[in-house]
Amino acid sequence: MVIVVGAAIIDGGRLLAAQRALPASLAGGWELPGGKVDPGESDEAALVRECREELDVTVKLLDRIGGDWPLSENSVLRVWTARLVEGAPRALEHSELRWLDDGALLDVAWLPGDLPVVEAVRPYLSRYSQ
Repeated sequence: MVIVVGAAIIDGGRLLAAQRALPASLAGGWELPGGKVDPGESDEAALVRECREELDVTVKLLDRIGGDWPLSENSVLRVWTARLVEGAPRALEHSELRWLDDGALLDVAWLPGDLPVVEAVRPYLSRYSQ
């Protein structure tokens, strides 16, 4: 089973969305930042690493959102809410980044695997609005 981790980075009541650049089959779709867990790596360590590699930020993981979100027959997505500890997000591996408030959450074309998670994250936007 392939485990993919995602960060619902929330700042000021807004969620960070990242537009895929690669692979071509996913390019243009929007997702939560994150990536695959390496062998021997914890989910949490992988997510902190991925945020550093993709966005040049340090995050603190907060709440786990749901359980295993199915991505395919042999892969699942595990998501945590997170807050920025250091740095401002930069699109190092994505085409674009956007901060979306509650009213704009569905203004981007989320990848099918991320869309149900985004709806589950919605209540956390007001919870982490400071």
